[in-house]
Amino acid sequence: MKFAGTLIRRARLRNSSRAEPPSAPNEWPLRRACSRGSGLISLWLCCYPRTARRAVPTILALALALVRQTYALTPNELNQITFDQNIGQQISRDLIFRDSDGTKFQLGPHFERKPMLLVFGYYHCPMLCTLINDGLIEALQELRVDVGNDFDVINVSIDPRETPKLAAGKKTEYLKRYGRPGAENGWHFLTGDETTIAKIAREAGFHFAYDPASGEYAHPSGVIVLTPQGKISRYFLGINIDPRELRQAIVAAARDETGSVIQRLVLLCYHYNPITGKYGSLIILVLRASGLATVLALIAFVVWMVGRDRRARRLIRVSSISADGSVSRPYP
Repeated sequence: MKFAGTLIRRARLRNSSRAEPPSAPNEWPLRRACSRGSGLISLWLCCYPRTARRAVPTILALALALVRQTYALTPNELNQITFDQNIGQQISRDLIFRDSDGTKFQLGPHFERKPMLLVFGYYHCPMLCTLINDGLIEALQELRVDVGNDFDVINVSIDPRETPKLAAGKKTEYLKRYGRPGAENGWHFLTGDETTIAKIAREAGFHFAYDPASGEYAHPSGVIVLTPQGKISRYFLGINIDPRELRQAIVAAARDETGSVIQRLVLLCYHYNPITGKYGSLIILVLRASGLATVLALIAFVVWMVGRDRRARRLIRVSSISADGSVSRPYP
């Protein structure tokens, strides 16, 4: 507010200092230019036209930098970030990770006990991973069956740089939110090396990519239901999980049941979008085009306002005094 007030006062002083007695002609173009503009941008353009003209190259440079950052991952790489539906796929029993307490965690001994929910992500993820786990916790809180007693949950970090200490922090956070006793024995937060992570992700159909521009991972969203033998029984794609469907999937997995042929065909008929958690197409392209259009519209607006200010000043010089020497206003 103080900044806006300062701009307004400067605009008034600028007009009054250049104006001749009341009805001076050069007062009108600036008033019209400022009154027809909008917000702080128009005030800035009216008060500092030269600065505005000099700012256009800077805005263009920022726009190009934004576009380059948006396209840090190529469209081909983004198209490969999918969740393949490998229903019936056996997860390797010999894979070894690190649990949140730093101990070795081999998948094999944890099979043969009860169904499991497998969740991929990474623990310093700024948004999507949190949304996935939030949706899972909300669904789990609606179930009558409990984590640790009736089924287990395994979170696997796709970032080999993450440590058990970071995983322990996430475990404490999620267990507190879940709020049921005994869950600490059945909810595991794992870290591993690059080779182990790549193998389990490949078996689960989980395709992801590292974005060097942001230092984050682009990955799909969803939860996988495993049978007690470690076979993939069902996928829940997206960040919202229906509690009734989740309960039915856990019961079916406990019976060593996997997805039917109809479910497989339905999943193959659509292209899953990992960003929205829904089935769709070209959403990433649309978002990028919209962002670029917004930047170009802003640049066009700045150029138009600067040109308008120049025309107004030229009009002041030409039509300030009429041929008979009387003062005339450039606008009716």
